[in-house]
Amino acid sequence: MSTKWYPVINYDTCIECAACCDFCSNGVYSLEQSKPVVTNPDLCEEGCKGCEPICPTESIRHFGDDSTIPEVKCDCNCGCNGGCC
Repeated sequence: MSTKWYPVINYDTCIECAACCDFCSNGVYSLEQSKPVVTNPDLCEEGCKGCEPICPTESIRHFGDDSTIPEVKCDCNCGCNGGCC
């Protein structure tokens, strides 16, 4: 997983519309049981936030963007900073 920049989906607000999957031409997202998942975070271009404004529920933020990502405690202790929990 990229340690500097990758999208994080807030599944509490995500409506599973797959707009992020349709938008990203880099293949960062895929659908798993109709749920968008960040499966290739290393393919996200650092600084790109193109998927954020197309999300109708504003459920996407980027790890590495200090202006938008609140500090998240990982419950599974895998080091994901909440990205996979």
